Amino acid sequence: MKFDVLTLFPEAIENYCDVSIMKRAKDNGVLEVKTINPRDYTLDKHKKVDDTPYGGGAGMVLAPQPYVDAYESIEKLENSITVMLSPQGEPLCEQLVCDLSKYEQIIMLCGHYEGFDERIREIIKPKEISVGDFVLTGGELPALCIIDAVSRKIEGTLGKIESAHEDSFSNGLLEYPQYTKPREYRGLQVPEVLLNGNHKEINEYRFQQQLERTKLRRPDLYEKYRDNLK
Repeated sequence: MKFDVLTLFPEAIENYCDVSIMKRAKDNGVLEVKTINPRDYTLDKHKKVDDTPYGGGAGMVLAPQPYVDAYESIEKLENSITVMLSPQGEPLCEQLVCDLSKYEQIIMLCGHYEGFDERIREIIKPKEISVGDFVLTGGELPALCIIDAVSRKIEGTLGKIESAHEDSFSNGLLEYPQYTKPREYRGLQVPEVLLNGNHKEINEYRFQQQLERTKLRRPDLYEKYRDNLK
């Protein structure tokens, strides 16, 4: 999987992807993460990539020339998708993550300030994705959310791909509670069913815990899960 990220702050992307699971996946050739800085493509002698909005208003707007030129410099694979991180986009969810993982290349545009000149959308025609109904300073954190979430679906990123299959939302439910050693801590015991080695009983216990936890913490997900069973 190849990720190409257009960003004014490449170090924010690179630093995260150079530690832990992301770094191991990169070192093993499972992932490739490349940053492209639009400042390197601006024709402005002061390296500006933004300007005041036509019609007035607060803040600055990202100019089309640096972003379009930076985008067009990227070598696109045949099976690729371009994403703009935007609060106006489709909400990021587990199904969308799975859909994105089927591509060989994801190109992402990270915004800042008051957002993108509309002509960037019109020329590039990206798929817009939002990570929630709130506004962030820039698109780097949402881009990292996509990189991290999608990477978990790629064979070779995690020690065991089964770990991704058991994550919260993978079957429409929240994940069951997990335990490790010691068996007792401050008077709290590991449930006995997890110690008996009966995998059928363990799986049933975990599934029931998923149902109960989802019903309690995310009733919206629980109702959706129930509706899908009908």
